[in-house]
Parts: sequence; C-alpha cells; structure tokens
Amino acid sequence: MQLDFTKMHGCGNDYIYLDCRETGLPEQIADWSRKLSRRHFSIGADGIICICPPVLAGGDATMRMFNADGSEGRMCGNGVRCVAQYLYEHGMAKDVIEIDTLMAGRKTLRRLGDGMWQADMGRFDASPDALPAVGLGAGPLVHADLVAAGKSWDVACVSMGNPHCIVEWPDLDTLPTGAALAEIGPSFEKHPAFPEGTNTEFVYVRDPHHLVMRVWERGSGETLACGTGACATVAAMVLRGVCPRGEAVQVALLGGTLSITIDAHDAVQMAGPAETAFVGRVEV
Repeated sequence: MQLDFTKMHGCGNDYIYLDCRETGLPEQIADWSRKLSRRHFSIGADGIICICPPVLAGGDATMRMFNADGSEGRMCGNGVRCVAQYLYEHGMAKDVIEIDTLMAGRKTLRRLGDGMWQADMGRFDASPDALPAVGLGAGPLVHADLVAAGKSWDVACVSMGNPHCIVEWPDLDTLPTGAALAEIGPSFEKHPAFPEGTNTEFVYVRDPHHLVMRVWERGSGETLACGTGACATVAAMVLRGVCPRGEAVQVALLGGTLSITIDAHDAVQMAGPAETAFVGRVEV
C-alpha cells in the first residue's frame, strides 16, 4: 500500500502528517507510527499526527497524535501549529483556525505571519488529579520531592492536557541532553508517581524572560522541542515566582525558540513556527 504523507516540524519537533479528513483514522496507525518513525531506517520522526474531521460544531479539524512507540499522546503544541499551517496551505487560507484534540479540548490558532502561529493552549493545572500524579502531595505541585535516577529532586508538576514534570537545573553547561538525558529521562517518564507516565523538562533560568529547556518526551525520548513542555515549564516558573505573568517568556530549545505568555487566570498562549520539510509517498 502506498501512503502519501507530509513531513513537518515546529522547532525541530518533527512528525509525519497524514490527511485523514476523508479516509478516517487508519486501523494500522500505531504500527505505522512505530515503523515509519524509525530514524535512519524509515522516514524518521517523533511520531505521526493525523488530521481528522472536527468532532465538535464550528471546528476545522481534529488532531490525533501518535508517539514513536505507537502510543497515542494527549496533546502536542508544536504539532497543533503544524496542523494549522497544513490546513492553511491546503485550501483553508484563513487567519483563525479551530482544531479539536481528543483529550485536551479545542485549540484556537491565530496566524501571525508566514509560517508563524499563536495557539491558545487553555489553562494549565498543577493539581495531582490533572496529571495524574500520586504520592507527591495535595497540590498545587509547585515544589514536590521526587526520588528518581538515584537522587532526590525538587520538581514541579503541571498538566497542559498532558503531564509534565519540571526540574530546575543550576548550570547551563551541564543541562542534560544526548546520553546524559537518556540516562535519567526514563526514570522520570516511568516513575510510579505518574501512573500514565510523564514528559520531563529540565530548565535553566537565564533571567525571568529567558529560559533554556531540554525535554524527555513520554513515548518518544529526547526531542528537539516540546510545545506543551515549554508552556508547562513557564507555568511552573510563574508559580515559583521566577517568571512574570502577562509578559512573554522566551524558551530556547535545541530546535528553536518558543514564546510563552501566562495570564492572570492561568491561561497560556504559545507562539512559534510551523514548517513543511518535504512531502512524499512510502510503502506501508
């Protein structure tokens, strides 16, 4: 079977995009995600995102995302911007696009310019029930003790419709990436405190408006960027009194920079790029 696809990325967080608005979600999607996401052996990606018909009235499409291990994710901030860009390039040339997600509600995307989108990401939630998280206290989980990878960590835990565990890192030069991140990341992802697993962000604070972040994503491992992770990280730093509300905070990732703003009511806005890398056809 020949499968047409579009490869897109937001700050290097790359997915294989399938237009399923007429065909529906493929039954083999989990297997395809595992097979096609393998770097060097196939297309290579952080997973597959399917663009499906909207589930609610007034919507333009629904985003379904599948990680490189075949598991379905709740939400992808970089992915939702790419879905908006795909729709814009394929007959939906308007500046406001409404995208439903299976588990994180509707997201409103506003076009800022060529390949640039702002997403209304909804309100963050630092309660243990939202993540979910167990054994870390009643919440909000601004400072929680977590033993992982052989040491104790002071973590913050935030849901953006998907779970995030945030660790402040004291030194930019040792901010974990590559083998160092692969050594500790799985201990957080699969920690018993997170029954459904978690994404984990390690953040160095340059100043209240500039953060540097590395991420270990649930189901995918290290990625070049994570939009919801950047949102959750800024939310955590706001709760800790490090970053201000109502002002844009720049989050530098391996693949680029995202701009995150948290308002007085915990609502989050994210702005960043969405780019098409190439289109193709593959045998599945």
